[in-house]
Amino acid sequence: MNHWSEGDVVVNDVRIHYHRTGNQGAGGSKPSLVLCHGITDNGLCWRRVATALESKFDIIMVDARGHGQSDAPDGSYHADAHAADVVGLIASLGLQKPLLMGHSMGGATVATLAANYPAIPSRVVLEDPPWRMEASNPEEQVKRMAEWREMTIRRQQTKSQAEIIEEGRAVNPKWDESEFEFWSLAKKMVSPKVFGFGIAAPPAIQWRNLVGKITCPTLLVGGDPELGGIIDAACAQFATAANPQIQFAHVANAGHNIRRDQFQPFVDQVSKFL
Repeated sequence: MNHWSEGDVVVNDVRIHYHRTGNQGAGGSKPSLVLCHGITDNGLCWRRVATALESKFDIIMVDARGHGQSDAPDGSYHADAHAADVVGLIASLGLQKPLLMGHSMGGATVATLAANYPAIPSRVVLEDPPWRMEASNPEEQVKRMAEWREMTIRRQQTKSQAEIIEEGRAVNPKWDESEFEFWSLAKKMVSPKVFGFGIAAPPAIQWRNLVGKITCPTLLVGGDPELGGIIDAACAQFATAANPQIQFAHVANAGHNIRRDQFQPFVDQVSKFL
């Protein structure tokens, strides 16, 4: 990480922070790979993946609005707002036909970008995006987001980073030890505003209305629903039937955090596709 850089761009009146591995070696010819994290994470939560792939790619790890060192404005935290922020960052950095990869909320960001800005990405990877065949009950979703928000505030106010790490170790025994430092720090830094992401997304950006609009090759990666994975067989079948550009890869013995639960199988699938 010593040679990585970081910076800010201002897009849509929001300051967006990023870390970048850079284009060392290879004459500056590495393709750009933009990584979009899940809700309550931040860009450096991709550190292990970025370290594994930086020899082949110029990797940009984005702090989404409300996360990490980016601004936390009032207003929308739905996928269309996040996607517009990433589009602005790509333009500001002068990236040409970048690859994009997103986890969970970041997967929704990347899918929305690929559908609504088809000229921008060359390929995309979606790690267990929040695509469910049955829509959540709106009232239950509002309640769940409110409870998650309050839990996050309470944890920030009452727990040290070391205590959050201990919580993470207990709940995620499959994760490599290197995951916990930035995962726990992200939990201390996230703004409570971000939970607007999970409430009443406009129909135009609901995933089934977007999936057929994606025109670039897309890898949808899912784990095991019984372990907490979101993408199930019915969802994978719907997505691949709706759009021949989408291929599905299942990573066994992984839950929602596929790359953290089964790091090498995930990296192998992604490397092959990219």
